Amino acid sequence: MTSKMTNPYIIENTLTGEKIFKPMPIDEEVVYDGGVMITETDVRGVITYANRNFREMSGYSKEELIGAPHNIVRHPDMPKGAFRAMWRTIASKKIWRGYVKNLRKDGRYYWVLVYIQPKLDEEGDIIGYTAGRKVAYPEAIAEVSEFYAKYKGDEYIDDPVFSDGTHYHEYLYGQNE
Repeated sequence: MTSKMTNPYIIENTLTGEKIFKPMPIDEEVVYDGGVMITETDVRGVITYANRNFREMSGYSKEELIGAPHNIVRHPDMPKGAFRAMWRTIASKKIWRGYVKNLRKDGRYYWVLVYIQPKLDEEGDIIGYTAGRKVAYPEAIAEVSEFYAKYKGDEYIDDPVFSDGTHYHEYLYGQNE
């Protein structure tokens, strides 16, 4: 019996079927300097809307983004546990807040402070998610980078630092507002 391996650097657009090849990361930061970046996804995390600021910062076109899984911009330095905790939080109809290092189409990266909240229908069922991003606090990026590097491995995916949110959110909420 063989298991199907997936390449984390190939993303398939669910609308067009187009395969998008994510770049290898380059250790060069692009400083995000303002304006709110907004995306909306369906309940599976597939992008249904991306505003101009997000498209320009990510380097992807509207056609590439709409229908693509949101992890198209996930940088490999991000710990899986942060995203597992994010999904648990938003699936329970709560707002998730966190620092995220994103990967641009050109391989460079940028940091943002993200707020994700569920979109609910009239019955209170989740029909998608909205994410708003703003400039990450520069003084927090170095600390967050260290924190993420420490908990990046797969062995930390369900670590209490993420799963109960205590340490992670105490750290985040202790940063500047």
